[in-house]
Order: sequence, then C-alpha cells, then structure tokens
Amino acid sequence: MTDLDHILPLWNDLRASGTPYVLATVVEVEGSGYRKPGARMMIAADGRRAGTISGGCLEGEVIRKAFWHTSEGAVTRRYSTSPEEGEVPFGMGCGGVVHLLLERAETAEPLLERLAAHYADRTPLAVATALDPRAIGQRAFWPPAVGEKAESSESETLRQLARRAYERQSSFSSERTAGNDGVHAEWVAARPGLFVFGAGDDAIPLVRLARQLGWYISVADGRSNLPTSARFPEAHEVHSLAVDAWPAFDFRPTDAAVVMTHSLEQDTRILRSLLEEELAYIGLLGPGRRTAEMLTTIATAWGLPDSQVEEQALSWMERLHAPMGLDLGCDTPAEIALSVIAEIQQTRLRGTALPLSQIRNQIRGQRKSLAMERHRVSA
Repeated sequence: MTDLDHILPLWNDLRASGTPYVLATVVEVEGSGYRKPGARMMIAADGRRAGTISGGCLEGEVIRKAFWHTSEGAVTRRYSTSPEEGEVPFGMGCGGVVHLLLERAETAEPLLERLAAHYADRTPLAVATALDPRAIGQRAFWPPAVGEKAESSESETLRQLARRAYERQSSFSSERTAGNDGVHAEWVAARPGLFVFGAGDDAIPLVRLARQLGWYISVADGRSNLPTSARFPEAHEVHSLAVDAWPAFDFRPTDAAVVMTHSLEQDTRILRSLLEEELAYIGLLGPGRRTAEMLTTIATAWGLPDSQVEEQALSWMERLHAPMGLDLGCDTPAEIALSVIAEIQQTRLRGTALPLSQIRNQIRGQRKSLAMERHRVSA
C-alpha cells in the first residue's frame, strides 16, 4: 500500500494544476522480479514521480520514455531482465521479465478515482484491466458502484473477472494469445489499520514503522498528556481514553490492535473491549502470565461461573499474541517495534516468517527427492 500512500497525494496535485502524467503498472512478472503485479509508479511531466515498479533499476528507463511510448495512447511494454536474452539491460539481474501497462490520464483517471475512494474507506477492491491493444485500458471494478451497469458484453466479461479476483482475494492474468495480451485482474486488499493502545515512548517507533508501510494508525491512552499529535505526527487519529467511555473506533476485520500502556488496570479495561471486536491481530506487551491474569479478571467480571472462568480465559488466549512480536533477539524499543510489525505482517498475509533461503532450500530438497523417486520408478 505504500505506492498509493505516495501516488495519491501527487495525483491530487497534478489534477489541480493540470499537469500531464503517465501511470506505470506492473501487470505480469515472468520468473524473478523485485515487485509483484499491481506495483505502480506515477511519472509527472514536471519531473516529479511517486511509487516504484522495481528495485530502482527499471525506473530510469521507464521515466525517460514513458511519455513517448504513450503518445498515441496506453500501451504494454515488456522489459527483460534475463541474461539469456543478451546483455542484462538497465543494470538488472533478476532473471525475469516484467510487463508494464503505461497509460495517461484518459484511462488512468477512473482507476485512480476508485483506488482513492477505497483507500480512504479502507475497503477491498478488485480491478480487471483489458490489455488487448484494441481495448487497452478499459476496466471493470468489483464491487461495482451503486447503479453501475455493464455497457457491453466485453465490459461484462471484465466485470466477472474482477468479481472472480475479489472472491479469490488474489490477482491473476488471463492467458495471452497471438496479438492479444489478455486481461489483468487485480485484488487490492483493504488498507490495514493499526490501533495502538498506549502512547508511551516505546509506541513512537512502532507508529513510525507502521506509517512507512502505509497503514492507517490510531493511538489511544488514558494518560491525556501522552496521546497528542505532537508526539505522534504520523498517526491519523489520537484519543484520550476515559475510564467510563470507549471511543467509536472504526475497526475492520483486517486491522491489528496492540495493548501496551504498561498499566495492568488500563490494559485489562482495553483488552475487555477488544475481545468484543473482530480483528485480525490482538497483541499484548508483557509476559503471558500477566495476560492470563487479565483474562481471568475479565472472565470473572463477566459473571461466568468459577468452573468456566479458566476455560474461557484459555479460549481467549488462543486469539491473542501474548507476548506479541517475533523472536528477533530484540532489546531496544525500535527493535521490539520491528518484531511486532513483522508478526502483524506475517499474521495478516499468512507468511511463514521463515528465512527465504530456508524456503528455497526446502523447495530444492523437495525437487531433488521427487527427481530421485521418478528415477527409481523408471528404473
């Protein structure tokens, strides 16, 4: 989401001034590539740009020729990074092929308007984009806008592909044929939110890291002198928590909440409210023993029979990340913030949290075992 966090403000400036721009979107990657389909970069005629489409090697070439390539309309361009196709261009050695859609405001504007709305609302979106030269840049969205109807069989086909991407919650490209680059269907996940309960000094690096990822950030604390915009300029909202009131937080199922006020009483009160919410991640700072004590207190306060208190506390514990964070050998507040952000990201996207080199070796081992088994069977 970092691309949109930078692209949308630039887009608003360019629209206000009438400055032309080119939007570059990765629509397919064959083999290895630094960025995945859906990565975007905006190139303004006045020299400004936002977003990235590679590790920094491809951008210069695209910027130099973007307006020339789109002089007659939107186009797709193929950029090889494989040594097998001759000298590696643009200083890249990823060994893959990157396909870019380059377009100007005529076709990019409706896309950016829809992306901006869903980014602000923190809701998911799917987009199907035609890449066939005869219809390049035509799009359909899912969910459709209120009252929006397909104008032709081609637009209905695009809409159904967008719906499929939305239901799968994943992007895909239809098969290319001779003279037809097919359709790129893109799943745009909802912008995640991080709700930080605790505005001490250790929350500052956590908020900064989350902001760099483009997350929506809310900070709250019962100590009114701490949750201020001056202390947390990266936060989108700050709240002073009253003992007898709970603000109307705009929680989404994809959001994360962390509890770190360092006050047992305040943490218990906050946790009790969070347990009633549907959240992707709830993390608590501190040892598991402390969390178990809070859960027992909450279960008892809810009036559960003594025979059910422990069972309910254990059930709640399974939902929580306590203590929160991955084991990275952390000590300083910044290091702890990194471990917490890493665990939230891993939980949200269902990653393995394993070293990529270990995953690579596992795949190689599986391939070797499969090859040996095939050889044994054929022998």
